[in-house]
Amino acid sequence: MNKDHTSVTSTTQVMNAFERFTMRSVWPAYAGFCCALLYAVFVRFYEAAAGIIGGYGQLSNPKGFSMASYGAGVLIIICGFILLGLVKPWGLTVPAWVPHFRRKRIPRQLILIPTLFSTSILIAHGTTGIVTKTLFLVGAIPLELKGWAVIDKERLAIWDLIFYEPWFLIMGIMSGLAAAHYAHASGVMLPRFRLWMIRFVVIVSLLTLLLIASIVFDFSDILSF
Repeated sequence: MNKDHTSVTSTTQVMNAFERFTMRSVWPAYAGFCCALLYAVFVRFYEAAAGIIGGYGQLSNPKGFSMASYGAGVLIIICGFILLGLVKPWGLTVPAWVPHFRRKRIPRQLILIPTLFSTSILIAHGTTGIVTKTLFLVGAIPLELKGWAVIDKERLAIWDLIFYEPWFLIMGIMSGLAAAHYAHASGVMLPRFRLWMIRFVVIVSLLTLLLIASIVFDFSDILSF
């Protein structure tokens, strides 16, 4: 018992501030869930029913946009519940109603890999949008947009900088922090946790640079998502 206590204490002592924070903190999962729910209901579902928020343009295919917004809203809510599952007991095991696998522990890779993939997309998307919209507003680059019949690019860029892109970035950060907490809770050892963190930061940085370059140098059609 003393030996186990000493081992845990020793492990805690060698943790850096970020690792201690992510080990203790469950609130990013709740914050991410709230962000997802609010965005899905008050942005995606609203735009699906009533059109673009912000009044900066008219879409060339409003019906297609409406269907896509409904689908995106549902997907975002599902992602929000997945974030809750990262810090709740029911997110660690297969539900009792699933035959053959009931109550079995879910392999952490099945949760961490999709979550980290989504996190990287959210952070890269938000960062890229903030950088490129800022560059456009200061006149450093043009902004090529498809799918619009009428569009006020300056107004769209300002709206994106104030609302849309920060949401992607904040949601990505909350998702990443929740995933880090889950990694600790599911028993990932500290050296492996740090290795995954390094790889994740490198991948997100490279993806962000690639997306920014695709817009600045106009090959975004190949990489758009």
